[in-house]
Amino acid sequence: MESTTSTIGTASASLASLWDEVSGTQPDPDLWVVVATLAAALAVVVPHGLWRLSRNAITIAHEGGHGLVALLTGRTLTGIRLHSDTSGLTVSRGKPHGIGMILTAAAGYTAPPLLGLGGAALLGAGRITLLLWLATALLLAMLVMIRNAYGVLTVLVTGGTFVAVSWLAGPQVQAAFAYAVVWFLLLGGVRPAFELQAKRAHGGAGDSDADQLSRLTHVPAGLWFFLFHAVSLCSLLGGGRWLLEL
Repeated sequence: MESTTSTIGTASASLASLWDEVSGTQPDPDLWVVVATLAAALAVVVPHGLWRLSRNAITIAHEGGHGLVALLTGRTLTGIRLHSDTSGLTVSRGKPHGIGMILTAAAGYTAPPLLGLGGAALLGAGRITLLLWLATALLLAMLVMIRNAYGVLTVLVTGGTFVAVSWLAGPQVQAAFAYAVVWFLLLGGVRPAFELQAKRAHGGAGDSDADQLSRLTHVPAGLWFFLFHAVSLCSLLGGGRWLLEL
């Protein structure tokens, strides 16, 4: 009996220690680290060649946003697919109209910048470890709903990177990684809506999220683009101020 009690007490102490580590605060990195991670994020978002690769991570956030809001609004999430051309597809069942469908459709382009804004708020509060663990948990939850091999590989690589940094890297590397990820979400969340708008101007992407929202709400697609741009740019400004402590 004493041995069992001791084991339970040790396990409880370990869990308490782990929770303290995850929920506790960590010191902010030096300003040069914050600026360097901003430059690194710009380096993978602005050049077309690197963006072609890094955009896969934005697609994960985009489709994850669709899936999460679908679940939160009571829809049945059937599956998520991520493709090598950085496109994706999230399928959910439920009423083909109404507020649930509208919010689900609107969540894609707004998810990456809003995730970046939330991440910036956590980093501004010194919650570096919590941010890394939350991101890992979201990726693991999303992995269950992936329905194609490329999608599984992409999410596994991304999630594995978060796990490796969370468990194996030191505090300084964790801080730099967390800031780089948040800068990337904030900056990378701006570009897709502009790319989609340019594609539509040349007659492509006729069934985009904005077009679906236009059919659901009878509001012109241009106003939905305005919403996408407003959310991404405001998130970048607000999140940037938190990260730079302005």
